[in-house]
Amino acid sequence: MQEKEDWYKMHLIKCLKSVRFAYKGIKLLLNENNFKFHILSTLLILVVSFFLKLTIKEWLWVSSAIAVVWVAEAFNTAIERLVDLVSPEFNPLAGDVKDLSAAAVLLAALYAVVVGVLIFFPRVFL
Repeated sequence: MQEKEDWYKMHLIKCLKSVRFAYKGIKLLLNENNFKFHILSTLLILVVSFFLKLTIKEWLWVSSAIAVVWVAEAFNTAIERLVDLVSPEFNPLAGDVKDLSAAAVLLAALYAVVVGVLIFFPRVFL
């Protein structure tokens, strides 16, 4: 029985350390200029969403679009830092990797724009 309790304690400690590392990653992300833009955009969208009194389903679409962009930006930042680490000198393939990860953010942002247009356009203009 003691062995099982020790396993749970060790597992809990590992989970808490993982959360601490994730929190550190969020702090790093908050210092990125592009992510600051995403935060400002998110705040604007949240204010408009509250003002327009979105339905639960609309909130789900808007919040999922925001999350997709944030996650894409986090992966993009991680990939860019990794590329800089493994290829500090100019390398066309390293540039391609960075461009592809930036494209993922652009695609996520375009998805968010489509969601925004579908939800906000009829409420504002129709």
